[in-house]
Amino acid sequence: MDQLSAMRVFVRVVETGNFTRAAVTLNLPKTTVTNLVQALEAHLRTKLLNRTTRRVAVTTDGALYYERALQILTELEELDGSLSNSQAQPSGRLRVEMAGAFADHVVIPALCDFAQRYPQIQLDIGVGDRLVDYIAENVDCALRAGTPTDQSLIARKVGELDMRTYLSPIYIRNFGEPQHPSELETEHFSVGYLHAQSGRVLPLEFRRGNEAIDVTARYVVSVNDSRSYVNAAVSGMGVVQSPYFMVREALEKGELVPVLSDWHREPLPLYVVYPQTRHLSNKVRVFVDWLAKLLQKLSRDPALDIRKKMAAYRQEVA
Repeated sequence: MDQLSAMRVFVRVVETGNFTRAAVTLNLPKTTVTNLVQALEAHLRTKLLNRTTRRVAVTTDGALYYERALQILTELEELDGSLSNSQAQPSGRLRVEMAGAFADHVVIPALCDFAQRYPQIQLDIGVGDRLVDYIAENVDCALRAGTPTDQSLIARKVGELDMRTYLSPIYIRNFGEPQHPSELETEHFSVGYLHAQSGRVLPLEFRRGNEAIDVTARYVVSVNDSRSYVNAAVSGMGVVQSPYFMVREALEKGELVPVLSDWHREPLPLYVVYPQTRHLSNKVRVFVDWLAKLLQKLSRDPALDIRKKMAAYRQEVA
């Protein structure tokens, strides 16, 4: 029996909750996974797992063995990584989750640079704002907007985004332009954005000097995807608050214009998160470092003077 392989398989079975998911994430036949765990139990002369038809439950001895096995495997990865850093580039599959807007507008357009730097890394990108089971789905890390609240995750801040308020000329022609954030509660509409965890529509935040207003705005439609959020605003459904990179194309086409320009909101922090039990491997580390440098370039483009565009639009409709 290859004891290291058996330990890795046992740890994965515990983390995923059953043999089938462990086999899928390890890319092994289920029979191989089962045989390795049985061989490990025979070697240790103790039962590590109690099997049921749907899940496995860890025995007392199994829980103790899992903690020590995980520590040993993590230390072994660190040892291998420290010796291989100067001899070989990071390699292997890297599973990353991120919102579709970041994938489409930021990461994918720059991926040729990453691939040239790290040609031995195979990048699997999961797109969406959904909740992720990092262990069961074998996700290495995720890019998330906003301060993480899950205490089981390690978070590294990699940037922040300036947030502004935008509206479409279609909406302004139909309903006019709000002059104060409070009007979004009584006279005007926003596009609602549904929080992935709570399922609630997020409030709009406005700051001006010492004034701070959080608005629960009226809405006709709410979405849980950032691209749909911007598209709904372009179609005239209401106000949105968005980072510049997401609305740049719409601004250049005149499909959106900035409103309530005297007000702003706190910058939106960006974090890379990964589970505490997941070792930060070299491939994850180089991707996070590359991503942090990439996100530093998301500052507002000074070549596009949207204030002049807005002034011209107002003059046109006056």
